[in-house]
Amino acid sequence: MNLPQELAKTKDEIKRYAEGYRLDFFETIFEIVEFDELNEVASYGGFPTRYPHWRFGMEYDELAKGYSYGLQKIYELVINNDPCYAYLMKCNNLVDQKLVMAHVYGHCDFFKNNLWFDHTNRKMMDEMANHATQIRRYCEKYGEEVVEDFVEVCLSLENLIDLHSPYIQRRPDKPKMIVESESEFVAPLKLKSKDYMDSYINPAHFLDEQRKITEQKQKEKKRKIPEIPERDVLQFLLDQAPLDRWQADVLSIIREEAYYFAPQGQTKIMNEGWATYWHSKIMTEKCLTDAEVIDYADHHSGTLLTGTGRLNPYKLGVELFRDIEERWNKGKFGKEYDECDDWNTRKNWDKKLGLGQQKIFEVRKLYNDLMFIDAFLTPEFCREHRLFVYNYNDRTDMYEISERDFKAVKEKLLFSLTNFGQPFIRVEDANYFNRGELYLIHEHDGVDLKIDEAKETLTNLYKVWSRPVHLETVIDEVKIILSFNGQDHDEREIE
Repeated sequence: MNLPQELAKTKDEIKRYAEGYRLDFFETIFEIVEFDELNEVASYGGFPTRYPHWRFGMEYDELAKGYSYGLQKIYELVINNDPCYAYLMKCNNLVDQKLVMAHVYGHCDFFKNNLWFDHTNRKMMDEMANHATQIRRYCEKYGEEVVEDFVEVCLSLENLIDLHSPYIQRRPDKPKMIVESESEFVAPLKLKSKDYMDSYINPAHFLDEQRKITEQKQKEKKRKIPEIPERDVLQFLLDQAPLDRWQADVLSIIREEAYYFAPQGQTKIMNEGWATYWHSKIMTEKCLTDAEVIDYADHHSGTLLTGTGRLNPYKLGVELFRDIEERWNKGKFGKEYDECDDWNTRKNWDKKLGLGQQKIFEVRKLYNDLMFIDAFLTPEFCREHRLFVYNYNDRTDMYEISERDFKAVKEKLLFSLTNFGQPFIRVEDANYFNRGELYLIHEHDGVDLKIDEAKETLTNLYKVWSRPVHLETVIDEVKIILSFNGQDHDEREIE
């Protein structure tokens, strides 16, 4: 830790306040960095030891230009690790550093205690360094361009994972030897006959023929791969694709990192809302001086600013946590409250239960964004915070309100959060047409795939599978199959 004395003292003070509010976090290490160093760390996803790839350079260039032009500025960056690592920008003034530290402790508490982070590697900083070392060795051995191109292919497929597989065991941990038990064995067809006629009714050549037919049927029954549809496409490719050892290792690295980052995508609204709730509470109740109030109010309001046509996770998250706290303090939940249809009575409802803090800690522990919105978004909340469904109008060249109905607003939010708003793709058959071709199905839920992106995905899947790949989907309510054979893309309708 390279904090100057004043910041070290401030850090200890804010840590005491956070612990006084019952926040529970791993040891948190703060590092002071220049703005360009912070942009560099951010471009690597917060891990300065990550493997080299041109994509990170592009992200750094975008962040650097945004900072130079005054379009964006990174105030905080914190890593889910034990210990947690957080970065402070050297040029920030003291009130900004206080705000960031308080915000970071909120994140650290969320990382440690939220159920959806339980399976993540708490030593990922070290693991990322190991991954980088492995990929650099492959670059030296097989050529930088060859390895980087394959990394790019894998990165383009990194969302083809099963987000729920860490919590549901869908397959055995290790392949098991298949041993036919007596119950699994199917005897060959034998015609009924009296004992003395058996050799005539069931001659040896007939039994041999029937045995061969039975064995062939058993082989065909076991031939389907996978036996059940597989949502973790990356794991399936690791198990079945004809990859060199180094390629399998690279794909495994990308998959591991995808699962590490997945909970952050699943809890973006809650995580930012929780951190904002606590930085607001710590700053306004504990550590702000009179001279810092204006600066704090300016920067805090900027954090919660919501622009047209976009969702601010900080704003939505913190307001929902505050709403939950108020509702459980006043008893605005349960059968009696839900069945009350008098607006004034509901508005003034207050049973003085004082359960708000207990409830928000419970929510922080058990929920992800999808569950959070589904359980706690209410019509009253939508009206108060003016949540509507916006669509872009090509005719007027403006975003316009298309729906004010609570159900439509909630459905839109839930849909955008399901699987990060990305399509569910599953492997249906790895021996399509009995030619070793890969057949996938898009689980269509009302929104069509973008054909150009789907074709790019098929192209990269082909590079891993090395055989033609097919994707069944629905476009304009018509079921179609998109195919790629290594040279040409094809599209055909099916019934």
